[in-house]
This record gives sequence, structure tokens and C-alpha cells, in this order.
Amino acid sequence: MNLKNKIAFSLIIALTLGLAGCQSAYYKTMESFGYHKRDILVSNVEKARESQEEASEQFKSALDKFSALTGFHGGDLQETYERLNDEYENSEAAALEVRKRIDAVEEVGYDLFDEWNAELDQYTSRKLRNESRVKLSKTKSKFKRLLSAMRKAEKKIDPVLNVFRDQVLYLKHNLNAQAIASLKSELNTLEADIGRLIKEMQRSIDEADAFIKELKKN
Repeated sequence: MNLKNKIAFSLIIALTLGLAGCQSAYYKTMESFGYHKRDILVSNVEKARESQEEASEQFKSALDKFSALTGFHGGDLQETYERLNDEYENSEAAALEVRKRIDAVEEVGYDLFDEWNAELDQYTSRKLRNESRVKLSKTKSKFKRLLSAMRKAEKKIDPVLNVFRDQVLYLKHNLNAQAIASLKSELNTLEADIGRLIKEMQRSIDEADAFIKELKKN
């Protein structure tokens, strides 16, 4: 069984164990295939970064559709509503994925640092123990900075989704010119909110890249 298949197999086992709520068993299963907490953390950070990149693209797409709909000059309003609702649902799904990935990063990260800290007492060499302690402190500090950037970006999501949700609901029950006018009135707010969201997500993505590079280097 090659490494890729081993990891895939271990992930299936880990998922089953995870559903049973046994995180320690999950780690043991992954470690039996040579996939340690540090590796899991790198993988989770990469997935979180990817989810933010995808979410950024989705929110850009949603803004484009939203903006286009404000220029509505006739046609099927029901179809207009359905297009906007699709964008809202896709954006909501992207946001959920981002939150899930950040939670996974946080959990494994702190589990890694707890393990690292506990293992300091196992050193017989004071020099190596001190070096490891310093490295732990620096890595944990960078991790906290990464997590802070991710959470900051995450907080920018809800204002965008709230505007989308309000407009989709209003359009659903008011398929008329007044509803389109409402879309126009919120366009500037939405553009500003999405702009801030994408900016924070890019900062988070940059932090993720730097953290992954640092973790792989050590």
C-alpha cells in the first residue's frame, strides 16, 4: 500500500473514530501511518487556506451577480430571484467550509502544542530541552498570529451573508420593481463589505503560507 493509499485508508478509519468522538484514537491511527500532529496541522492549514481562496472567489461571483441584477429592466423576476438565491446558498456553503476548516486548524494546533510542551520533560539534555522550548514558543506565537488572522477574516463573513439573506428574502416575497430598487440601495454596502472580507482573507492566506513554510522548515 503506497503512502497516498495509506493516508486515504487512515482517513477513513480516522473519520469513523472521529464520529465516535475519540480524538486521541484519531491521532493514534494517523500516527500509525506516519502522519503526526505536525503533518495534520500543515494539511489542515492548507485546507483552510484553500477554503478561504474558494470563498473569496465565490463572494466575488456573488457580488457580480448581485450587481448585474440591479440593472434588471424586465424579464422573469422569478428567475432573477433563483439566480440570486443560488449565489447566496453557494456563499453560505463556502462560509461554512471556512469556519469548519479554521476550527480544525485550531483544534489540532493546540493539541500539537500541548503534546510538544509535555514532551519537554522527557529530555535528559538541558541544552536540547531549552532549544525545543524556544522553538515551541516561537511556533506557538506564529500559530496564534495565523489563527487570529483567520478568525478576523471569518468575522467579516456574517455582515456579507446578512445583506445577501435580507435581499434574497425580500426579493422572494416582493417580485417587483421595488425589490430591484432595494437591491440597488444595498449595492454600495455589499461592495464595501465584500471588499473588506476579501482583504482580510488575503491577509489570512498570506499568514497561512508563511506558517506552512516555517513549519516545514523546522
